[in-house]
Amino acid sequence: MVIPKTRDEHQTRSSFAGRSSIQQNRSNTSLSHQPEGSQHHNSDVNISPANTEFYCEPQEYAETDFLLPNKLYGQVKTNISGRTKDVDCSAAPAESICSMVLQILGSFLLAGLGTVSAGMLLDVVQNWDVFLEITEIFILVPAVSGLKGNLEMTLASRLSTAVNTVTIGSTREKWMLIVGNLALKQLQATVMGLLASLMAALLGWMAEGKMPFNHIVLLCSTSVFTAFVASLFQGIMMVAVIIGSKRIGINPDNVATPLAAGFGDLITLALLACCGQWFYSLTELYPYVLYLIDLLLLCLIPLWVAIASQHPGSHILLQTGWEPIITAMIISSIGGVILDMSVSDPNMAGIIVYAPIINGVGGNLVSIQSSRISTHLHRNFSQGGVPEERRSCCNPCYAFFGSGANQRSAKILLLLIIPGQLIFLNTIHLIKGGHTWPSPLLTVAFLSASLIQVFSLLCIADCMVHCLWRRHKDPDSYSIPYLTALGDLLGTALLSLAFLMLWCVGDSGSV
Repeated sequence: MVIPKTRDEHQTRSSFAGRSSIQQNRSNTSLSHQPEGSQHHNSDVNISPANTEFYCEPQEYAETDFLLPNKLYGQVKTNISGRTKDVDCSAAPAESICSMVLQILGSFLLAGLGTVSAGMLLDVVQNWDVFLEITEIFILVPAVSGLKGNLEMTLASRLSTAVNTVTIGSTREKWMLIVGNLALKQLQATVMGLLASLMAALLGWMAEGKMPFNHIVLLCSTSVFTAFVASLFQGIMMVAVIIGSKRIGINPDNVATPLAAGFGDLITLALLACCGQWFYSLTELYPYVLYLIDLLLLCLIPLWVAIASQHPGSHILLQTGWEPIITAMIISSIGGVILDMSVSDPNMAGIIVYAPIINGVGGNLVSIQSSRISTHLHRNFSQGGVPEERRSCCNPCYAFFGSGANQRSAKILLLLIIPGQLIFLNTIHLIKGGHTWPSPLLTVAFLSASLIQVFSLLCIADCMVHCLWRRHKDPDSYSIPYLTALGDLLGTALLSLAFLMLWCVGDSGSV
């Protein structure tokens, strides 16, 4: 039996190599702790099952750690035949295909209705004064809406992994976890809202050759205020959804991220349109209000930094969590430029209704897969450890072909595209009065674009999540921002191409 390490022994890390070092450490009834991220063990050490050694040891905080502090849980490691395998102390039961389909389908349809509502809303507000006078606000639509993938869906994925792999400790630790990460999210929302508005102004200036200063101020105020309020509301909602779903026996990985995406689109677009119109009405009479709003929200940044620093997980992300969300915002802004150019063309004006749907559905589905793969890696492999077939460059076929739960979920998600999008297409036309229906060519073009988008995203997600984990980066924090941003870019580009082809063949899109 192995004697647990004392505090002094744990603080003194020593490297060892070869069989003699291992035998010497065993003779002292203590194991030396390997450097973080190492998972290679001497293959010529044979340990019989009867002498299997169990120990629970804490680790220093790292970017790939779970969201909860390690002191709240133990990670059991078994040394069998010279290999180390992580055994989750609170492993979840196997998930049946039926329960997986029902959970994914319910959240998918509910989130899809949210994206349909967002598309209908965008179709209405595109004729408001602020959208007609300041067309650069269309560039903000994918960028600000994409914050749900950068912030809300990332938080949902991390919390889902946390509740699926560890047991939450005391009430105090639970509230430290929640408050720390909500404060981090508010900080990121404020900064990213400001950067998104500046990016929109820059891209608008590059496209048109001019950008009035009052337009820049309005874009900044609208973007920062929208991102701040939407992030606060959705963050609280995500915490409630994840805790509630876990208590009633639903896998949060299947429901949290699509709900964050679906309702995030609707809430963000509603706030963006209303705040933009309101600020536009104040531009002439009370322009100082816009400056005060920006100043107030920016002055809250030190407060969010202080609160987020109190929790180890959020403290790490204060330093390492900016790369994915900034990159994703730039990618989404490029998609916004494509949307702005498409809306400006009278022959492609109808694209505005369908853009949130194809982007939202693609982001919903790929976020489920990314969250599930990340939870699987957290539960079954040590930091940097991946299955044998994933040690080299990932084959996209692995995403769909295999008997694992993640391959089954990928097939289910892809099969949901055609029936789901047909429901959403007909819902749009029913809400518009049911006088016209999508033409066969429009239906085929839309479904084809959606299938290509989701198939590509699922392949990219499978490869990206394993590559990030192999490089000791937390997929929960990195993958979803990239994937949802790529979904926005791919969806907008494919949809624009589909509408361009319809225009070339003279199809009006409805019958």
